[in-house]
Amino acid sequence: MEQYEKLEKVGEGTYGKVYKAKDNATGQLVALKKTRLEMDEEGIPPTALREISLLQLLSQSIYVVRLLSVEHVDKNRKPLLYLVFEYLDTDLKKFIDFHRRGPSPRPLPPSVVQSFLYQLCKGVAHCHSHGVLHRDLKPQNLLVDKEKGILKIADLGLGRAFTIPLKSYTHEVLHYQPYLVFSSRNQLQPSLEIFLIVTLWYRAPEVLLGTTHYSTGVDMWSVGCIFAEMVRRQALFPGDSELQQLLHIFRLLGTPTEEQWPGVSTLRDWHEYPQWEPQNLARAVPGLEAEGVDLLSKMLQHDPANRISAKAAMEHPYFDSLDKSQF
Repeated sequence: MEQYEKLEKVGEGTYGKVYKAKDNATGQLVALKKTRLEMDEEGIPPTALREISLLQLLSQSIYVVRLLSVEHVDKNRKPLLYLVFEYLDTDLKKFIDFHRRGPSPRPLPPSVVQSFLYQLCKGVAHCHSHGVLHRDLKPQNLLVDKEKGILKIADLGLGRAFTIPLKSYTHEVLHYQPYLVFSSRNQLQPSLEIFLIVTLWYRAPEVLLGTTHYSTGVDMWSVGCIFAEMVRRQALFPGDSELQQLLHIFRLLGTPTEEQWPGVSTLRDWHEYPQWEPQNLARAVPGLEAEGVDLLSKMLQHDPANRISAKAAMEHPYFDSLDKSQF
């Protein structure tokens, strides 16, 4: 690891710390993802091997953040794995926030929204074609190369290969975040507690309702939420609990029925919800042209079986004015 000079810590994910660093041999900026390994009798655990092999496979696409190398080191007899990625200094959340709260707030240019969405669909289609679900797509996990106008999918650590027939997965996608908590008994002695931070805003309704079998539709729902957020510059469904998240969705898109979504009422967490009629989706994304609203509606279908695929989305008329040869 002497080859790399750590410059600063830039994040802390589910699997470990992420550092901005410089490759001393080339001067290239890289992102070091530090992962502590719990070694078993056979060496590196299968979960780590799975993530690495998936990342190596998927990072062949320009629209997935590139894994440059993998370094295995022993520190104080504890095995560490460093994943070395290309470094990008901004993500889509920061990019949107700059347009919303920067020195001169303005909407994202429609051409940028169109280009970023196409690249996102292309990256998701690449993952899906290799049997990988991301399951945690959100603006913070999409890195942006502002100079080249390229968007890349990152944090594929939660990706899981899917098989036919589909395996059952737990519906929780969890992140653990440490917080300093001050005890009322002694304000001078903070204690470190772990709180559960759950990503909800981009979560598909079937996951919120506790389905045990799901597929590529979970990612396409997230893509739709991200599409709307690029246009609105704020989240489409900003729920802070699973129930509130569902109510946000049902208020805009209508409460699903058995006719619209066969089997919905048999899902584990289904309850009797208020019966809302679907609203005009175009009002939620002012400024988006009719073709864009149509594509968004196809991504935000209640029934995952009816959601448009990433590959089909790339052929939607919304992208007709896009010069696809650049991709």
